[in-house]
Amino acid sequence: MTQPTNIGGVAGERLIQLIERVERLEEEKAGLADDIRDVYAEAKSAGFETKIMRQIVKLRKMDRQKRQEQEEILEMYKSAIGLE
Repeated sequence: MTQPTNIGGVAGERLIQLIERVERLEEEKAGLADDIRDVYAEAKSAGFETKIMRQIVKLRKMDRQKRQEQEEILEMYKSAIGLE
């Protein structure tokens, strides 16, 4: 591999460092994704509905006001199409 250089104002060494950090983080992210999949598999084998668990995780990430707003809109849409 050639030595990084500065070309056109681009600091080659700094760019390499940043790219390598991203690559390490991508590897960690893949490992975490595997761990999360394992937890959902464990939950499923224990009889839990993983689709519902994923929805709960998503809802818990939202702030309360945003969650309430989405629930109200969902209820309104359900009523509008006769699901309620």
